[in-house]
Amino acid sequence: MLRTMLKSKIHGATVTEANLKYTGSITIDAKLLKAADMLPGERVQIVNLNNGSRVETYTLAGKMGSGTICMNGAAARWAHKGDTVIIISYFHADEEEARKIKPKIV
Repeated sequence: MLRTMLKSKIHGATVTEANLKYTGSITIDAKLLKAADMLPGERVQIVNLNNGSRVETYTLAGKMGSGTICMNGAAARWAHKGDTVIIISYFHADEEEARKIKPKIV
């Protein structure tokens, strides 16, 4: 049996922009992606602390060191500039691996 476990999260990030015209995803500063052990194209869940909503999408790498957290496409209607979000990445693991994992929190 595989379990779905927390791999990493970026906690308390501030949305810097929202781009409704983009085809989808969330753009995240490449430095933050690396620190959180997330890859471009990785599936993530985003929790908006301002309104309690959750959305799933995939990551895009933004400019290194820019601090960018940009909601793209339909997700731009769900979060506004200045909102605080948590970006969560999960992974599937067998029982043994699931008990050993130490999630990365940024």
